[in-house]
Order: sequence, then C-alpha cells, then structure tokens
Amino acid sequence: MKRLFPAPLLSLSLWALWLLLNLSLSAGNLILGALLGLLAPIIFAPLRPLPARIRRPGVAVKLFFLVGRDVLVSNLAVAWGVLRAGHKPPRSTFVKLPLDLHDAHGLAALAMICTVVPGTVWSELALDRSVLLLHVFDLDDEAQFIEHFKTTYERPLMEIFQ
Repeated sequence: MKRLFPAPLLSLSLWALWLLLNLSLSAGNLILGALLGLLAPIIFAPLRPLPARIRRPGVAVKLFFLVGRDVLVSNLAVAWGVLRAGHKPPRSTFVKLPLDLHDAHGLAALAMICTVVPGTVWSELALDRSVLLLHVFDLDDEAQFIEHFKTTYERPLMEIFQ
C-alpha cells in the first residue's frame, strides 16, 4: 500500500489543489486531479529527502519566535536605513560565515531564515557546505555579526537537527 500511496496527504492535497485551481468539479477535472495526486508522489518519490528528525521541539518553537522577532526588528532597521540613506549610506558587504551545521534539513531551515529576515539580500552556500556567503545590507562589525548569526540561528538549528 505504501508503494501505491507513498504520501497520502500529499496526494489528497494535490487533488484538492487541482480542483481549486480549476474551479470545477467536472468529471474530467476530478479524474485528472486524482491522477495527478496519485502519480506525482510516485514519480517524484526518489527526489524526496529523508524525513527530518526533530530532536528538540522546544528549541524549534523558541527559534520560530526568535526569527519572527528578528523579522520585525530587521524590517524596521532596513526601513530606517533606507530613509536615512541620503545622510548616511548603508555599509553593504559580503560576509563569509563558517558553518558547523551540516544537516540538509538544518541548512534548508537556515536558508529560509536568511530569506525572510530583511537585510540579507543574497546568499550562497559553498559546495562542501562549510561556508555561507551572505550579503548584508548594513554592517558595523563583521565579527559581531558572525557571532550573532551563529549563536542565534546556527546553534539552535544544530540542536534541533544534529
């Protein structure tokens, strides 16, 4: 049964999304949506990563709220930096962050955090996953930024996934 339905919730979601996007409950759409829901998880099963094992859910909840706070604070800081750019231009730079985090799920979470927190416009992960190159909108002290990044984001992700 698992081979026929490797991800039943995903199959049901794809079927429902198909019907929602087409805004029709016709027989053709019901059948096409069902085929999509059944075949897509089977075809793409080799591409699915191994299931994530969250070792410390309390740390994950704490990190979630911490990132939410940082998004708000960073939005205000970037807005203020843009408004005062005529008087004091931002000191944008690229920062190389050495990484101790090697878990694929942790790195994916780190990438999402870098994406949602304003002020980090661009990032690149080294092929060996040892360094993250990050563009920072306004930077005062590189060493302090690296320590803050590692303490605030990387270490909790290591506790959660490694």
